[in-house]
Amino acid sequence: MIIVDINQIMISNLMVQISGRNAVPLDEDLVRHMVLNSLRAHNVKFRQEYGEMVIACDSKNVWRREIFPNYKAGRKANRAKSDHDWDSIFSMLSNIKNEIKTFLPYKVIEIETAEADDIIAVLVNRVKRITGPNHQKKVLILSGDKDFIQLHDNFVRQYNPVLNKFVGKGETPSLYIKEHILKGDRSDGVPNVLSDDNVFIEGRRQKPLSKKKINSWVEEVFMTFTEEEQKNYDRNRKLIDLSCVPPELQAKINNEFNDVEVASRDKILNYFITKKLKTLIEVIDEF
Repeated sequence: MIIVDINQIMISNLMVQISGRNAVPLDEDLVRHMVLNSLRAHNVKFRQEYGEMVIACDSKNVWRREIFPNYKAGRKANRAKSDHDWDSIFSMLSNIKNEIKTFLPYKVIEIETAEADDIIAVLVNRVKRITGPNHQKKVLILSGDKDFIQLHDNFVRQYNPVLNKFVGKGETPSLYIKEHILKGDRSDGVPNVLSDDNVFIEGRRQKPLSKKKINSWVEEVFMTFTEEEQKNYDRNRKLIDLSCVPPELQAKINNEFNDVEVASRDKILNYFITKKLKTLIEVIDEF
């Protein structure tokens, strides 16, 4: 199974178009072509080894904000300062995602309150559960997000579609997730275990967390924290550890995977003709 973090693929292709010295005006046709061609290229590259392609989508109202209102709050603030019209961008990306669901022969999984991370984690665990502890069915996560290192094993690998290279070589997943929880995730607005909930949104610096301190905690079988550190650790684990996806959400994802309708292949040609995707028509069998 190839599981695609579609938001990352769409955003990365879009930013190539509208950023930097060679930036051009936002063009939905060009972004559509780039996204679809990326899916095609990776499908051709990996389908023989990994099998079917599944598209994992983000929803708007994610469950993590219910337990931590500051989750990804910085991203919204940064977009507000940006020169780009993000409302138009998100509308365009939503259109393309819906077209993929309607016209391409892939399962597209989108669940209210779930992030693509949750969907990917549940599907990886689904494969492991169905095939047993020594599962031989390979899974490829198509994303550059290092959060997924925690899911890696001998049969679960990850490929960065932007840098065109595998992710997590030399990492030990069990150690990686421990360190990640301790350090937090600044890009998602999650502070380290020494810092309070509001440190980022109030523009303060985190309390320094030394490598020595991290190593001492990671190497302990039972981590010993102060009451405040334990509270912050529990906060971070719920937000970062993908084994903490709520059981009811896991059930919804599994049910959607079982029930979602997949577009028949006979829809692709008319879609490509309508959108004037001439070069993709020439390689239509690669979708």
